Amino acid sequence: MAEFDNTFILDFCSGGNESSSDVQALCQVAGLANGTSASAAGLVEGINTFFLLFAGALVFLMQAGFAMLCAGSVRQKNVKNIMLKNMLDACGGAIGFWTIGYAFAYADNSSGDKTFIGGKNFFVNQLDESGGAWIGFFFQFAFAATAATIVAGTVAERCKMSAYLCYSVFLTGFVYPVVVHSIWSADGWLTAFRDDPWKGVGVIDFAGSGVVHMTGGATALVAAIVLGPRKGRFYDEDGNALETPASFPAHSVALQVLGTFLLWFGWYGFNPGSALVIDNAASASTSALCAVTTTLAAASGCVCAMFTDTIIEMMATGEASYDLTMAMNGALGGLVAITAGCSVVTPWASIIIGIIAGWVYIAFSKLLVKLKIDDAVDAVPVHFANGMWGVLAVGFFAEPDAMVTAGYNDVPGVFYKGDGKLLLCQFVAIIWICAWIFFLMTPFFVVLNILGMFRVDPLEEEVGLDISHHRGAAYDMTSAKKEDVEELMEHRSSKHGKVEVPKEVQKEDTA
Repeated sequence: MAEFDNTFILDFCSGGNESSSDVQALCQVAGLANGTSASAAGLVEGINTFFLLFAGALVFLMQAGFAMLCAGSVRQKNVKNIMLKNMLDACGGAIGFWTIGYAFAYADNSSGDKTFIGGKNFFVNQLDESGGAWIGFFFQFAFAATAATIVAGTVAERCKMSAYLCYSVFLTGFVYPVVVHSIWSADGWLTAFRDDPWKGVGVIDFAGSGVVHMTGGATALVAAIVLGPRKGRFYDEDGNALETPASFPAHSVALQVLGTFLLWFGWYGFNPGSALVIDNAASASTSALCAVTTTLAAASGCVCAMFTDTIIEMMATGEASYDLTMAMNGALGGLVAITAGCSVVTPWASIIIGIIAGWVYIAFSKLLVKLKIDDAVDAVPVHFANGMWGVLAVGFFAEPDAMVTAGYNDVPGVFYKGDGKLLLCQFVAIIWICAWIFFLMTPFFVVLNILGMFRVDPLEEEVGLDISHHRGAAYDMTSAKKEDVEELMEHRSSKHGKVEVPKEVQKEDTA
């Protein structure tokens, strides 16, 4: 079908012939279709603003996913504590990113010079008061809060609230924004968005495998090393190493699964939303591709991790079982790994990235146990290890046409006959993020530890942080009093004949 040519209508309208309301409406529609009217510009801004509002809301919903996953993974006596920390991540992230974080992350590029850090828009002052500017801040805040939340699960059940508040604000206010500026800002030294990017391409980290997940995961790793393991995890009460590390079963598998699905759902804002606009065919195509590659990487990571663990068990014991934790963390590992390249890889490549992500998760999780580093929810293998793999994977699998559509220079990955420049850029990004995080966060956590602000008292840890820090347990497990139940049974017996006392009340009385 031939396209409709509205040139005649536009010429008619421009000639002052808008005599009736019907003609005026026709002229307005023709102007919108041709993109020439003021209404067209407003419509474009409205569509893009709504797109980022929706995507940012999905990313923010990941806070609920982290909260549910962490709450389900810890022991019952620490549920309130981990939930509050997740809540404060959103609050601390908002305040830290509003005051200085956004300013450090994004600077004016009017000079065209490379800069290490941004230097304007503190407290979002002097920000262009338009829908695009405001929604840009909101979208980026949601990412900053995600980076901070990654740490919460790793240090669960033994970290003081004061320390948590300190590093949450420090991470979102300064540490994370510097990484953002270097890779995502228009004048960062590693960014792909300059006219003259490093090695002709710069670093491609579309939605943040490195910027968000590696940053949060590396911080969590440093925190876990300095903080030490939970009591009884690797050592007995006398400090002797256990022959087999103790496992602390999750108190609610249902909450774990709910959290995993909420995170997966939120990732559809995280990855497709990183296209930032949706008003043109290229951005729409990139966003749609991100949704597909995100889905396939998560699915393949889940299946790979679970069945690999099953095969390992069969080889060792001759018996087969299927570990739900492996399935959940395999899916999350696949999501983290595809985040960097979701816009520049093909669906078949996302399957491979997800499969390898499952193996990376298993290997790094076992390595942490071997090194006696206690990660309560396996956030380090999921976010740090697979964040590294995700950044590297772009250097292998970036497809030329997808790169151009996503707005990058045509410097493909190694598997598309690339010359290795992109892979080098990705490798340098990994080194840079690790160096920056370890350089800043190691002394930060060491000082907190020396000041006695990092780890809770051993007795408080044994009792549980809910009782020792939050005025009581998360769940009210109190049963009805036996005498009240007996009175109720007597009352009913007088009307309906003999009624027996429920068995659970009898057991409780015997105990």
